[in-house]
Parts: sequence; C-alpha cells; structure tokens
Amino acid sequence: MFSVVPGYSPGFKKPPETLRLKRKRARRSKTAPGESPKATIPCPTSDSAFSPRPYPGSRRRNPFLSLENRPRPSSGTSPFYSTDATAAGTDLVTGNGAYNSRGQFLNGLQENAPICKEEFSEATSVDSLINDRYLATSNAIVSSSPSYEFPADWSIKTRLLFTSSQSFAWADHLKAQEESQGYVQHCRAALINLPQSIQEPKLSTELRCAFQQSLVYWLHPFMPWLQLFPRIGADRKMTGKNNPWCYDEAVQHVLISEWCLSFTSLYNLLKAKLCPYFYVCTYQFTVLFRAAGLAGSDVITALISPTTRGFREAMKDEGIEFYLPFQEVRKRKWNALASHLETGLAKDSETTGKDAENDEEQGMSDDEEEGFSWLEEMGVQDKIKKPDTISIKLCKERNEVQMDHKPESLVLVKGTNTFTLLNFLINCKSLVAAAGPQSGIPPTLLSPVAFRGASMQTLKARSINVQTQVQSHYKDIFSLEIVGPIMPHCLHSLSMLLKSAQNGSFSATCHTHEPTAVFNTDISNEQSIKKETLSKDLRKCGLHPDTLDQLTLCPTLGKSSIRLLEMNNYVYTWKV
Repeated sequence: MFSVVPGYSPGFKKPPETLRLKRKRARRSKTAPGESPKATIPCPTSDSAFSPRPYPGSRRRNPFLSLENRPRPSSGTSPFYSTDATAAGTDLVTGNGAYNSRGQFLNGLQENAPICKEEFSEATSVDSLINDRYLATSNAIVSSSPSYEFPADWSIKTRLLFTSSQSFAWADHLKAQEESQGYVQHCRAALINLPQSIQEPKLSTELRCAFQQSLVYWLHPFMPWLQLFPRIGADRKMTGKNNPWCYDEAVQHVLISEWCLSFTSLYNLLKAKLCPYFYVCTYQFTVLFRAAGLAGSDVITALISPTTRGFREAMKDEGIEFYLPFQEVRKRKWNALASHLETGLAKDSETTGKDAENDEEQGMSDDEEEGFSWLEEMGVQDKIKKPDTISIKLCKERNEVQMDHKPESLVLVKGTNTFTLLNFLINCKSLVAAAGPQSGIPPTLLSPVAFRGASMQTLKARSINVQTQVQSHYKDIFSLEIVGPIMPHCLHSLSMLLKSAQNGSFSATCHTHEPTAVFNTDISNEQSIKKETLSKDLRKCGLHPDTLDQLTLCPTLGKSSIRLLEMNNYVYTWKV
C-alpha cells in the first residue's frame, strides 16, 4: 500500500484540464454578469478568442473588433505603420489587417500582437496574410534617414502594396484608348514628365496612360497555363499541369532553339546598350545581366545566385573567369586584420603574419605531410589507413561546399567573360529540368524592353477602398496592389507616378523574391567613375532619365532588399 502524501491532489494527473479551469475562472472574474466584455486579449487563443459564451444569453465577444483598450504602436515601432492614415494598418497582403464582408477593416491582427495561427485553417486568406506578414516583417530592422531618392533595389519583387490617405481610383478601369496609348508609349520609350502635384488624378489622361506604360514587361517563353515566374520553388504550383512537350523531342528541340535565339537577342541588345538589364530565371538559380554603366561598373556584368561547387567548377572548365564577391570581401578583411597584427608582433612572428594568406591555402597540404609523423614515432604507421587523395581534396574544399545554395555563393562575371557565360548557359544541359513539373521548360527571360520572341505582358493592378477603426470612428484607407515580376525600373517608375498622384504621401510594402535579394551587393571597384560617363550611352535604353540615374549608382543594400518604402512631404524613407 502506498502512503498518501499530504497536499497530493489527483487533479495534477491532468495538467491541461487544470490549466483550462484556471483560464476559465480568470475569464469569469473579469466579466461581470449583464455586461459585455470590452477588454481584448492581444493574441486570440483557443480558450479566449474562440471560447463559448461566458454566461448563458450573452453575446460572443468579437476578438477583432474592440481596440479601445489595446495599446497602439507609435510611429517607427513597426515598418508597416506610419503617421496618419497609414498608421491604422492597411496592408492587405502582409496581414496588417483583414477585411470582413461589409468592407470594414478588421484590426485584430495588430503589429504588436503575437501571431497565433492555430485558430485559422490553411485554406483561409487570413492565414496566408499572417504568413506573408511574418516573412515581410522578420527582416525589416534597418531604417534609413530621409532622402529625396531611394537606392536602387536589384531584386525582383513579386508584389507591391501601396497605401495612402487619398484614393487610387485613377488607376481603375482604364479606357481602351488610354490602355492602347500606354502600350504605344512603352514601345516608343516615350518620356512622360508629370507635374509635382495633380489636383484631379482621375481626370488626368496623361497619368493613366503613364500608369499603363509602367506596368508593361517582356517575357519568354510564354505559356498561359503555366506561371513562369518565380521558377525557384515553383514545383508545387506546377504539379498536375499538362506538359505535352515532355514526351515529344521535336517540341523540346523547338522550344530550346527559340529560347537560344531570344537569349542571344537580349545579350546583343545589352551589349549595344539598348537594353539596360535582363534576368534569366532557371529552376535552380537566377542570372542578372547588366549593361556597362549600371551599378557603378564600366563593363558588362553578370551575377549568378545561388550556385553550387559543381556549377562553379564547370564554369572554370569552360575558361570563364569569375569572382566570389563575399569571399573577396572576407579575404580583404582577413588581410587587413593580418596587417594590423603584424605591427604589434615581434620580428620572429612577422614572417608568419606576412605569409598567413599562403599558409591558409597551403596549410592543408603541409598538415597532411606532417600530420602522420606521430604514427611513425609510435611504430603503427602500417596499421593505420591514411586518407586517400580524394578525401583530402574534399576536406580542402569543405568551405566551398558549405556555402552552396546560400547568398554567399554569389558569382560575378565581368567584361568579355559574360559572352563566354552566354555560350556556357546555352549549352548547359542542367539549365533545363530533366524531371519534375518543370521538365522541358526553358528558363524564363525577363526584360524591361522588347526582344526577339518576347511576349508583352502587364502587371496585375487593383485598388481597394476599406475602412479602419480609429478611436471611436472609422476612417477611409485606400490601397493599390501590384502583382507580378516587378523589376527595379518598375518600382522607381511607379513611385514617380504616385508622388504626383498622391501629393507626395504614400507607403509601399514590398515582397521580394528572396533568391534575388543578393543582387544588391556592391560589385564596383574602388576607382571613382563619373556617373555622366557611365550613363551617357544608355539614354536610348528605354528608361526614364531619373530611373537611369538611380540604377547607375553603386548598390548599397548588400544582401538585403527594400521591404517598406514611404514618402511623406515628397521625402523618401525605407526599411530593409
């Protein structure tokens, strides 16, 4: 027989039941009978926000409606809150708010509230909003100082959400003539200069045509039943699609042949400075080709990310000279540190500091020769199996293997080597997937200008008017959503249009295709190059002069990209 321990309670055998009862008592103590609960809990849990009625006959509390007792974030607390109307949480996409059936803004998902996803199914749009919001806000930690221009962002955006206290109705329901005029202006590279402020944007035909002009991009190949961007991680979206060319070698040959012609056409335009840049999006990596004069470089450059050791070895075998920007920076820092230590070391250790770089490269081979000398001293050298040459080589290159598929694996190709890279990519068999949903589909070519075999496409745009609760009343918030492969020039063009249409006050939440964020790495040399010299031959590339001036500057964002872009009183601030 077991002795009964004083204070022992059988209820402790079921901790979940005990916790549930405690929460239930706490709820009842806060709510008096006959009064509707007004206090809101920041994070709706399974026992609070969606709990049964606290007493019979009472109304169920709406966890998304009452915000009177909830602390509001101050300006600067979150990248998705700004002053005035935008501080109310108007992000339709990232989850700063959600809409109910009456078009009112639900403020239950505030920035300061924790994210609780247990109560939402994956099929609901609210869950996807929370996921996107978490991804977008996780990296938004670095703020900028006010400026009249924001830095060039070479990453590809998948979605933009503009919010403002003024209506975006001018961007809706373009007339057939305005739409056609926008296409013509894009093809002719018409230069449109809008005034600083437009009093009646909806009545401005010039503004609406320029808006349509800024949404145009060029794509190859074009398969309406497939979403050809993004390509990295798109297997799930393409699963179940009918790919008849996978079983027909003749069709595959035609697709690859046409793609090679389009790729070569784009490179020729780039070399002639009639195309500023273009992207090659494969199912494994993305390549950014930039014309001479952009990003602070006086020669054609190509950035590839992410890469693998096998791909880099194949490039070496083809005679392509390339650089690893992050490794170069690391080496420069190491050399600077070594030179700094040399000054404080004794003369006997000075030689070691000077030859530290060579020791790093040759140290492995020296260790391999001397590392087994102790076996000979013990007399067991014949009984121990030494590692073979292949194992030693793999040990040497472990650093290269560890950076595969990471931003640090970024590869830079300059000058005439980009032409060799072009031929290498055309003849590379691994460029096209041999199996899976993307099998047989050539890489996607994205360009801001027309090229051979390209299909003209437009970004999807829609405006939504909602209401958000501010204190005891509702306030109108207006938003404009842009979806599609949004290239660097498009973000700048749209910002110039909205500066005039929204009287210099708006905010933009940017969703980045993460594998392309590393393209913001600074690859320019330390020599000072005049901006006029870089961009004088690019005036015919089809971009607005202000946009071109922005793209000629050296990138400053590094591995990051712009997550939030705000304009107040015609001054930009951004967060990455």
